[in-house]
Amino acid sequence: MRHGRTDAGVHAIEQVANFKTNSNFEVEKYPIALNAKLKKSIRIQKAEEVEENFHARYHCKKKTYRYIINNSQYGSSIYRNLEYFIPNPLNLTAMQKAVKYFEGEHDFKAFKASGTSSKSSIRTIYKAEVKKQQDRIIIELTGNGFLYNMVRIIAGTLVEVGLEKIKPEEIPNIIESKERNKAGKTLPPYALYLVKVEYKN
Repeated sequence: MRHGRTDAGVHAIEQVANFKTNSNFEVEKYPIALNAKLKKSIRIQKAEEVEENFHARYHCKKKTYRYIINNSQYGSSIYRNLEYFIPNPLNLTAMQKAVKYFEGEHDFKAFKASGTSSKSSIRTIYKAEVKKQQDRIIIELTGNGFLYNMVRIIAGTLVEVGLEKIKPEEIPNIIESKERNKAGKTLPPYALYLVKVEYKN
């Protein structure tokens, strides 16, 4: 079984896995058959035949992650394990300005967890956005790959910007420093979602 990876505890709206089989089972029936055996927390939505050398992890060209922050006064009991609650008012304009500094190719060493196995910490972020939906602030990043905890550390840094502890203009210097202690804290995984995986540029 080959599949894309993400941090433990992170949700996936869209995830891709592939496997080889000698079965003559009709490919369209795999979702129904597999869903009957899987936990209810995992649902197969689609199955298709691919080339034999296809690899769900290594052939991925783009990934989009979303981090959800509940920025209301009291939070939510229903979604408490699905979003990160911050009662303190966040400066949305500052966060929207700061997030744009992450776009482009950078060495994201300051935004990776210690012990990361990746040989290179250079990644490209194609699109970076901070949006507001009622009481929720949505951080969304699309890139060619992400280091371990990278999205959660970027989100934590943007929260520091929102709390006006870091100025938006400081983000380039934090990136250039390559020092983990200059960036914000690592936010918890339960508010992070893998939204989309793409295999074409």
